[in-house]
Amino acid sequence: MSVLVVGSLALDSIETPFGSVHDAIGGSATYISVAASYFVNPIRIVGVVGGDFPSSAITFLEERKVDIDGLQVIKDGKTFRWSGRYRYDLNERDTLSTDLNVFEKFDPEIPEKYRKTRCVCLGNIDPVLQLKVLDQMDNPRLVVCDTMNYWIDRKKADLQKTLKRINILILNDSEARLLSQEPNLIKAGRVIRSMGPRVVIIKKGEHGALLLTDQMTFSAPAYPMENIFDPTGAGDSFAGGFVGWLARTDDTSEENLKRAVIYGSTLASFCVEKFSVDGLKDLTYLRIQDRFREFRELSRFEDL
Repeated sequence: MSVLVVGSLALDSIETPFGSVHDAIGGSATYISVAASYFVNPIRIVGVVGGDFPSSAITFLEERKVDIDGLQVIKDGKTFRWSGRYRYDLNERDTLSTDLNVFEKFDPEIPEKYRKTRCVCLGNIDPVLQLKVLDQMDNPRLVVCDTMNYWIDRKKADLQKTLKRINILILNDSEARLLSQEPNLIKAGRVIRSMGPRVVIIKKGEHGALLLTDQMTFSAPAYPMENIFDPTGAGDSFAGGFVGWLARTDDTSEENLKRAVIYGSTLASFCVEKFSVDGLKDLTYLRIQDRFREFRELSRFEDL
């Protein structure tokens, strides 16, 4: 099953206590697409970049079997840029600058050949645009969606319309509390599920993730990392690994949803080991499987 990914493509300048990069490729659609590409192809991407977006980045996406026919290139415009600095506690970061550039007027047009794609992953963009994407699709079987505090604060009514049309929502713990107005994450997941999505996944950073359905609460561990260089894109890599596995298996049973969460965490763990998408480059399916098995062993024990 192919996957349609709609979101941002960006050039990021990042500082962490362990180094820095300037104008490195990033954006939600980039991370999601690259992570998902290790499980299924083609990945179909819809986004917008300026004429300054590196040709090497386009080549990299094509090498990962990402179909870029839905990528708009505004030759006389500039690509969305974000600059940030992480502190020693990598959960804390300061945004230094945000320049939307061509992304400010992003109006997703889904190519005709993409409209029957059965699996859709909506990156963290305006919920009005998420709805516009869904209006152009021909009855997708699975819709996975991400959001953030900004949209919850400013576009909650539109976001709630989106939630009624999706199957799975992925968000972090602070976003879940803000959206639900519930401090307890289990209760928050229940409230959010009542808004529409059958499945809610709440990411907790270094503390793992919660998967909530009407019948199940599954707590997944985080991979114990010794070297974290850049957490940028970890959440999107999680989403890519998660949706990629579901698309590969064409199975949304509760047991397979658990596996998909662990595969998402596996891709996120590779992402943070290097800057930008470098941690996702040159992976193999075998390496991913090896780390997946390590994840599985983290919580395994024998009953006496």
